[in-house]
Amino acid sequence: MWRGKLFSKYLKVNDSCPSCGEELHHQRADDGPAYLTILLVSHLGTPLLMAIFMMYRPSPMTLLLSFSIGAIVASLALLPVVKGGFVGVQWARRMHGFGDTRRSNPREDGAAGPADIALSAQ
Repeated sequence: MWRGKLFSKYLKVNDSCPSCGEELHHQRADDGPAYLTILLVSHLGTPLLMAIFMMYRPSPMTLLLSFSIGAIVASLALLPVVKGGFVGVQWARRMHGFGDTRRSNPREDGAAGPADIALSAQ
C-alpha cells in the first residue's frame, strides 16, 4: 500500500519519498496537469450546465455564480490528483531520471527501494 507522501504542500512535490527514499526532485509535470484539469472540468461541467438550464431555466446570474464556484472547487480538487498521476506515469515509464541507478538518498535500514528492485530484475 502507499506509505510515502508525494506532496509536501498543495502542489509541491517532495524532493524524495519519506518512506522509501526514491528521489522525486527530477519530475517534470510542468503545465500538463493544469491543462488536463481544465479539460476534465469543462467536459464534465458543460453537459451539466446544459441539463440544468434546460430543466430549470435559472437566471443567468444564478448560472454564472453556481457554475463558477463549482468549476473552481472541481479544479482545486482535481489538480493534485492529476499532478500525482503525471508524476506516477513518469516514475512508471522511468522518464526524466526516475530510472537512474545513482541514488543519493538510500534508505537507512538497507531495504531495497523501487530503483533497486527494478535493477535486480534485469
